[in-house]
Amino acid sequence: MKINIDKKWKEFLKEEFESKNFKKLWKFLEKEYSEKKIFPAPKNIFRAFNEVPLEKLKVVIIGQDPYHTPGIAEGLCFSIPHGAKVLPSIKNIYKEMESDLKIKKDFSNGNLEYLAKQGVLLINQVLSVEAHKPGSHWKKGWEKFTASVIEKISAEKENLVFILWGKNAQEIEEHIQNKKKHLILKSAHPSPFSAHRGFFGNKHFSKTNKFLKEKKLPEIEW
Repeated sequence: MKINIDKKWKEFLKEEFESKNFKKLWKFLEKEYSEKKIFPAPKNIFRAFNEVPLEKLKVVIIGQDPYHTPGIAEGLCFSIPHGAKVLPSIKNIYKEMESDLKIKKDFSNGNLEYLAKQGVLLINQVLSVEAHKPGSHWKKGWEKFTASVIEKISAEKENLVFILWGKNAQEIEEHIQNKKKHLILKSAHPSPFSAHRGFFGNKHFSKTNKFLKEKKLPEIEW
């Protein structure tokens, strides 16, 4: 099974791709994909990286693991394909965007690729999942891979915004290096189970743009 990732990202993360952790993880994935229904498709495992050139990276949004129902997972956290039924978490993200930025969102379209095109890395902590088994690929090595990604980009790049929604995502904070160079935004998860406990009203979208503007970087068109 081929590692389908942008050349610059592959070189940037070379040490992790050559690690024992990743080699063990990849062997596990090759077996899983050959025997079971796993999402996303192999070509989209690293899609979050392929959509955001390393030199254009500005914002990192951390998800959990891919959607486990057929036809939804596409390699970008929270995002779903055009035409798919918009899920509650995405609706809540849109509600906060509208409230925060005084804009109008299309609630019939949950595809977030437009954010990736602007330099938003939409990365899950775990990049694969077995069909109908949420959380099935946790503790297989993905968490260490994701932590290494966060450590590397935060150490070597400047003026990034890290958006951490929910307890799992907030565990990533300990891996963010040189915190004074970056903006870290934390709140409850946009899930219907927790959105009313601090996600609504977090103003993360305007805070992100304020930070980028102060650093003389292009703002995100949310």
